Amino acid sequence: MSVVVALDSLKGSLPAAAASAALADGWREVDPAAEIVLRPMADGGEGTLDAFAAAVPGAQRRPVRVRGPRGTLVDAAWLLLPDGTGVVELASTSGIELLGEDRLPWDADTTGFGQAIAAALDAGVERLVLGIGSSASTDGGSGMLRALGARMVDADGRDVPAGARGLAAVSAIDFSHLRTPPAGGVTVLSDVTNPLTGPAGAAAVFGPQKGLTAADVEVVDGVLERYAACIARRVPAADPLLPGAGAAGGTGFALAAWGADLVPGAQRIADLVDLAGAVAAASLVVTGEGAFDGQSAAGKVPAFVQGLAATHGVPVAVVAGRIAADADTAGFAHTISLTDLAGGAAASMADPARWLAEAGRRLATRSA
Repeated sequence: MSVVVALDSLKGSLPAAAASAALADGWREVDPAAEIVLRPMADGGEGTLDAFAAAVPGAQRRPVRVRGPRGTLVDAAWLLLPDGTGVVELASTSGIELLGEDRLPWDADTTGFGQAIAAALDAGVERLVLGIGSSASTDGGSGMLRALGARMVDADGRDVPAGARGLAAVSAIDFSHLRTPPAGGVTVLSDVTNPLTGPAGAAAVFGPQKGLTAADVEVVDGVLERYAACIARRVPAADPLLPGAGAAGGTGFALAAWGADLVPGAQRIADLVDLAGAVAAASLVVTGEGAFDGQSAAGKVPAFVQGLAATHGVPVAVVAGRIAADADTAGFAHTISLTDLAGGAAASMADPARWLAEAGRRLATRSA
C-alpha cells in the first residue's frame, strides 16, 4: 500500500506538515508496512511560507515586525529564496487567525502585508511570490497599497481611516509614490477565483466569516465597487471581474492593479513539491483542510488534489476538521470529519493531532 498524505493546514489549529504527520502516525499503527509519502500542501493561505521553506534548500526566513489586522504590532517573517525570490504570506501578517475569536469587519486591514512586501523590496528581491489566503479584512487591499506608497483621500483631501470603513470615504487615490514591482514580476498565489464585487464577490461570499452582517455585505460591496472605479481612473486595465480579484477581501484586485499575475496557489505548491509524481505512484491519496465546505471546490487544496488524483485514476480520501452540509463530497472514496470523531468542534480543536491519528487508523482499516 502506497499512501500520499497531502493535507492543508487546519486553520488556527495545526500546520499542514504536523497535520499530515499525525495522520500518517495513526495509519502506521494499523498498517506499519505501508509506504507513506508526506506532501503537506498549501494554496496561498496559511502554511504557504512553510511549504516553500521545506521544499527549497537554502531558503532564509527574514524576520519583520508589522502592523497586524487589529492595528497592533505582529512579529512575522518573509522568505528569501536562493534565486532572489521573496515569498510573503498574508496569513502571517494580516490574517484572520491573528484576531483570535474577535472580528473587526470594518476596521481590519492589510497594512502588515504591505509592510512585509516593502521589506522584501528593500532587501532587493528580484521577484515576488505572494500568498493571499486567510485574510482578516475586506479592505480591497487598500492597507497593502498604502504601505507601498499609495495615498487614499476623502473629498476634503484628508487621508481616510484603515479598513472597509476608510474605503467608504475614499474620493481619490494617488499612485504617484507607489513602489515599483521588482523586475522579475509578482506572482500571486490565490485559493479562490471569485471576482471583486457582486453575488460571488469578496463581501458577499467571504464577508460574513469576517464579521459582516447581511446589511453590511450590501454596503461593503458598493464600497468596493466605488473603490474599484477610483483605481480604474489610475489603472484603466484594472478589472474587478478578474478571477481571483475578490481573494483576501479584494487584495487580489489591488495586486492585479499593481501589475501582479494571479495564479492558482494549490497548483504552484503542488509543482514545488512534485505532488503529481507522488500521486502517480500511489494506491490512495489523503487530503483535507480545516473546514471542507461549499467554498472548497473553488481553488482550495482538497478539490485540486482530487482533480490531480483523478487524472491518474487514484482514489482520494478527504479528512477535515469539519465537513459542512454544502460540501461537495462526490468523487471522494472516504470522508472523515474530525469534529464527528471527537464528538464536537471544541474537542476536535483541543487535540487535533489525536483525532488526525484516529482518522489515519480508520482509513488504514478501511483500506486493508
